Amino acid sequence: MTTHPLLTELTFRARSAAHPGEEKACGCGAATLADRPDATVVRHADTVAKAHAPGTAPADLAPRLAMAARLPGILLPPLGETSVGLHGRLVTFWPYGEPVDPEHPDAAPWEPAATLLAHLHRTPAPPGLPPMRGPAKAALAVGRLLATTRRGHALPVLRAWLTLPAWARAETPMSGTTTLCHGDLHLGQLVRHPAPDGPWRLIDVDDLGVGEPAWDLARPAAWYACGLLPPDDWSRFLGAYRAAGGPAVPAGGDPWPALDVPARALTVQTAARAIVKAIEAGRALDDVEQAVVDACDRMGSAPPQLADGFAK
Repeated sequence: MTTHPLLTELTFRARSAAHPGEEKACGCGAATLADRPDATVVRHADTVAKAHAPGTAPADLAPRLAMAARLPGILLPPLGETSVGLHGRLVTFWPYGEPVDPEHPDAAPWEPAATLLAHLHRTPAPPGLPPMRGPAKAALAVGRLLATTRRGHALPVLRAWLTLPAWARAETPMSGTTTLCHGDLHLGQLVRHPAPDGPWRLIDVDDLGVGEPAWDLARPAAWYACGLLPPDDWSRFLGAYRAAGGPAVPAGGDPWPALDVPARALTVQTAARAIVKAIEAGRALDDVEQAVVDACDRMGSAPPQLADGFAK
């Protein structure tokens, strides 16, 4: 990974936050956890520094940080509720948490994730919290696809995008929604804190806000519908969410009327990102990427009543 000024200075900031007032060198070392256009994240000892996406508004980030500080039993709280600027990016500091191990999918914390979501959704949202950014992120992914190509695999994805209602494409507000939502739930958004075996907590508040709670269930729902998440894992996740009183789906019966639109939107978002990633890497789609594109193909050529899932 190429070192650039932001990464170098963010690493220094992380060290300074981990060892305040100490100028001598330490043996802790530093690790780059992520270095993408939308986020650069580094760790030094038990401190994590994150440079948020360019254009992140302080007025939007501040109430999200405050919400994380208020809900330490659900969200990983920041090390302070304020952010600092670095190369035009807002930077925040966090305690380190142990992430989900991608090498052991059988140990994925589906029940804790669902329970945390249900508790988050049942928490009253305070005034002034911005909208949840899920639909906006889906629209950004499709916009990037349009800027990259409008041919080949992109065509079924774009057709599927046009079957979605305007609110799911971020063209109109999510009307009547006041539920506190995470906005970008996936297994990478869970850590154990204190590391390595503390309780699970949700991380990444960049998309936190009020919105449609079914969006937070949509990624595992889409994986299940595409045949990428085993039925037992989906049942564990959905059952735990219902058992914890989550409001996004009915307490019993068919959950798909509530999940259909968000699950289709997350399928399109995932497919759009996959195509762009493959084009930039100069390679063909892998089996998982092809599966979500195929699901979009079925979505774009079928009525939007997909209660039986996309896998058929």
